[in-house]
Amino acid sequence: MALACVADSVVTLENEAQLDDFMAAYIEDTADKLPLFVLSGGSNVLLPAALKAIVLQPKMRGIHLTNQTDDYVEIEVMAGENWHDLVVHTVNQGWYGLENLALIPGLTGAAPIQNIGAYGVQLEDRLHYVRAYHLPTQTWHHLSAADCQFGYRDSIFKRTPNTWLISRVGFRLHTDPANILASYGDVQTVAQRYAEQQGREQAMPHDVMQAIIDIRQQKLPDPKQLPNCGSFFQNPIIAQERFTALQATYPAIVGYAMADAMMVKVAAGWLIEQAGLKGGGIAPIFTHKQQALVLTNHTPQQATQEDVAIAQKYIAATVYEKFAIQLSREPVWVNADGSIGYAEHVA
Repeated sequence: MALACVADSVVTLENEAQLDDFMAAYIEDTADKLPLFVLSGGSNVLLPAALKAIVLQPKMRGIHLTNQTDDYVEIEVMAGENWHDLVVHTVNQGWYGLENLALIPGLTGAAPIQNIGAYGVQLEDRLHYVRAYHLPTQTWHHLSAADCQFGYRDSIFKRTPNTWLISRVGFRLHTDPANILASYGDVQTVAQRYAEQQGREQAMPHDVMQAIIDIRQQKLPDPKQLPNCGSFFQNPIIAQERFTALQATYPAIVGYAMADAMMVKVAAGWLIEQAGLKGGGIAPIFTHKQQALVLTNHTPQQATQEDVAIAQKYIAATVYEKFAIQLSREPVWVNADGSIGYAEHVA
């Protein structure tokens, strides 16, 4: 979001041993200690102007093939690897399953925290394990996907912020190019067009990845050109009967049935647009003219957390007044002491 922020101290970690050494010294220091704040690529956080904390930045690099069969591969990816570059690398290697998550900003170590997802795929669908350091006990842990307690845009890491520092993420990916998920939104049409241009009848993972890249670039602004943190509001999940009732009034409402068939995930962008707020907001924070789900900052390095909060509350209140659906913020609100503000400026 390009909110200017200065921290008291930053520790860049290029390997796991550095973290062990730092934490040993940190625990032994008997003076008043600043709190610790773990920061990855910063693409999904709303930072204060001054951060009175020690920032730990995991920048370990490396992608390693750890196991291979006729049907799948297992890879281990260090936390500092760029997420989109990882997706492109895996598809080019013939390791499939991450292609629907192309062009999501940020680093790999942060991906499990909010269980990133897009176009019908959640990170938990592909994640095999996580290696993470538990800051309160100064111990390393190997966590399975079940241990991560994933939910929709949620995990044990998100629910206990600044408790875990992820250093490695393990994935299990398949090797069957015919096995794709391209039924979400416009993906199938665009992917099929790419396949036909290459003289193939069926779309393959590379076609799906390129289709998603194109769609995201058309709908989402480049943060380098217009500061934003991607989807600002989570898609709300409501009861099927409530969704059916809304359909009677709004036949075009966009929703996706959840696995249990009793709940429906409603497109927050559609709600915001139908509330008349596509391109709207409160200066200098506005929704994007092409994708109402994205909040954009029109005064980079000048706008503050409070500016974001004012626009957020206005948009959420307008949507609630029209649909009686509560919107929840997706990016992480960071307080001045590095703690995470769940209640601050709740939508």
